[in-house]
Amino acid sequence: GGGPGMVIMAEPVFEAVEHLRRNGREESLLVLLTPGGVRYTQTLARELSRKKGLILLCGHYEGFDERVSQGLAPLELSIGDYVLTGGEIPAMVVLDSVVRLIPGVLGAPGSLAEESFSEGMLEYPQYTRPPEVRGMKVPGVLLSGDHAEIARWRRRAAEERTKARRPDLLDPGAKG
Repeated sequence: GGGPGMVIMAEPVFEAVEHLRRNGREESLLVLLTPGGVRYTQTLARELSRKKGLILLCGHYEGFDERVSQGLAPLELSIGDYVLTGGEIPAMVVLDSVVRLIPGVLGAPGSLAEESFSEGMLEYPQYTRPPEVRGMKVPGVLLSGDHAEIARWRRRAAEERTKARRPDLLDPGAKG
């Protein structure tokens, strides 16, 4: 890593947060994007979407002086186990995933209910017309018009896909 010159000083961060808190952001949750934070999930996105506001702190290179965490006690979040040059992209991930959960932002409120991760699983496979493309067919049940059977198929397909691709979602104790 770089030397001390690559670390963001504490005092300017304190001043920036205090300025925001004095100017209409008193109730906003302070979030620090950092590889050492708790792992960001859809459940956390839902919790954050219910907050009055968010202040996102993005480090760069080596991050922040440790006293920023000590003095401000932010919620520390990590979007995954890899290293980026800064917190700007993780902040965009948090912003995008939270804003879309705020009522009225996406349009139809029902559209969120069936999406990926809403039930802790990946989404079921989706198809368009025509019913056959290069020898690959849409599963017959999806063309049947039997809505109950289609719902059962989608549930099963979501479970199978999740088990194959992201078994950690079905067993939260497992490491992904």
